[in-house]
Amino acid sequence: MYDAVGIEDRGKPTVTLCNSGFVIDARSAASSKGMPVLRLISENVAPARAVMADVEAEVAATMMDYVIASLTRPLTDEEISPKPKPVEKFPRIVFKGSLEEVNRFFYRRGWTDGLPVIPPTEEAVAEMLTGTDLPPDYVIGKMLPRLGKATVEKVAINAVMAGALPTYMPVLIAGVRASLDPKAHGHGWAVSTGAWAPFWIINGPIRNDLHINSGVGALSPGDIANAAIGRAMGLIIKNIRGTRKGVEDMGTVGSPMKYSMVAAEAEEDSPWEPLHVEQGFKKEDSAISFFFPNMFIATGGKFPGVIYRVPQGPGVICFMITPVHAKELAKQGWTKKSIKNYLSENARVPAYQSSYYPNGSNVFEGYAKDQLPPNPQDTIKVMANPEGIWIFVAGGPGGGIGIMRGSPRFDLGGYRVNLVTHKIDLPKNWDKLVKKYHDVVPVYQMY
Repeated sequence: MYDAVGIEDRGKPTVTLCNSGFVIDARSAASSKGMPVLRLISENVAPARAVMADVEAEVAATMMDYVIASLTRPLTDEEISPKPKPVEKFPRIVFKGSLEEVNRFFYRRGWTDGLPVIPPTEEAVAEMLTGTDLPPDYVIGKMLPRLGKATVEKVAINAVMAGALPTYMPVLIAGVRASLDPKAHGHGWAVSTGAWAPFWIINGPIRNDLHINSGVGALSPGDIANAAIGRAMGLIIKNIRGTRKGVEDMGTVGSPMKYSMVAAEAEEDSPWEPLHVEQGFKKEDSAISFFFPNMFIATGGKFPGVIYRVPQGPGVICFMITPVHAKELAKQGWTKKSIKNYLSENARVPAYQSSYYPNGSNVFEGYAKDQLPPNPQDTIKVMANPEGIWIFVAGGPGGGIGIMRGSPRFDLGGYRVNLVTHKIDLPKNWDKLVKKYHDVVPVYQMY
């Protein structure tokens, strides 16, 4: 739809063919660009249908007359000057009622992630705002696709709903900034038909201040910081960015990782420099890293053999290596850089198993036709460029590796889409705030 908007903006008429399942998404995309009434024809050709003869027959039989008519019919008054749709306006206090009533009110308006939320009362939001020195109306940025203004107060509201603590506000503000970084292309993955989900890695002293889990079950439920930070960012992406399931977020299968995927790096147990230091920050800085994987695998076995279980395909790949494996690798002389170079060169598959054979494409950092071997049995690299491989240390005392793959590293405006890292800025009252919430930790009763 963005292409159609661009063409229409240059004074040329368009008509867009759109699968019936994507009509709402298409209308939303056009509206976000200021053209809510572009001419659109709903069709039922299955997306990604490979039999071109069937596609062409269906188009010719049912759609060409509509295309011609739509391109030649004069514009209506509504198309020339569309009337803005009435937007439901709410007072600052949108609802009063019991916890159950509030949750049903929020859910029916599509403001939740399907789970119960904490009501964002004036008192709760005010307490959340103690986690930042920024004023409530400070605009962190406008978030595509709906150009929602990410104010500090809106971030705080979603943080309250997610069950976050005020000490998480610096992380969430930095997370919003990271999600706006064009090198992450977050707005693209958020609305894709793929199963992309935001993955957040926390580095620096703030890990210990907030008790962000980097050990046993780092990616499992049970830690309020990991769970609430990820959930809050998910609500921010939905409510402020405007990526609503079935409207803008068209993930065909979807992903449970969208609820929350947050881990800290176990820097004290790592033999290598932390992830944020690789990205140019100081070790004493706190930082958040972010990219959109569409796959997660937890696997065991000896390194590097386990790496060959990575599904082939280009894109950013992040390896979560447990301290046991990391220390053994370092003892044998491996560094993060040498591991990346080794993987890029030696993780290979027969060319015929690649989705880029035999057609070939430079899209998504694939292979051009002249780069593919003439013999389909010859191997090609799974990870063509070591710059798209990232490593951080986390996990329990056993052996194992977590593998996140996603965010194809295509060229966008002169740079490659990649994992991004942003510094976390702390408020002046940080030490006092940490002391207030530092004992919010689970204490399990032993049987």
